Amino acid sequence: METAICGRIALSPNHVFNPKPGDKNSVCRGPCVSRGILMAISTTGSGKGGGLLEKPVIERTNPGRESEFDLRKSKKMAPPYRVILHNDNYNKREYVVQVLMKVIPGMTLDNAVNIMQEAHYNGMSVVIICTQADAEEHCMQLRGNGLLSSIEPASGGC
Repeated sequence: METAICGRIALSPNHVFNPKPGDKNSVCRGPCVSRGILMAISTTGSGKGGGLLEKPVIERTNPGRESEFDLRKSKKMAPPYRVILHNDNYNKREYVVQVLMKVIPGMTLDNAVNIMQEAHYNGMSVVIICTQADAEEHCMQLRGNGLLSSIEPASGGC
């Protein structure tokens, strides 16, 4: 395979043939005026195909520091825990809903009411599934507001 770049012919990766304008092997007929413009012409020779591709170099930007992908992966791999709200005979339903909305991030009024109702009728309800550290924090906050709660390992992902 030959590659010509405005008169220069690369016979191999290490050898470049540079004919003069007007030579019979020159790609440019007459004077090569536009040497700033690269022209690539490839022809198929009698060889068996293309050259060798170099192995790509994979660089770590900061050795020892996890990438954002690694951090997301490790969070997904953390075993999930359930925060469970238990029914009690002391707290009013409205108060339970208010505490759930205050303690659990992103808790809506509808979800808080449904969780409270399920705990009231079934004795307990799953409040949220999250990492162990977050589950422990939510459980302590619920208890700090007078609600009965516990955590347990959950099967499946977060």
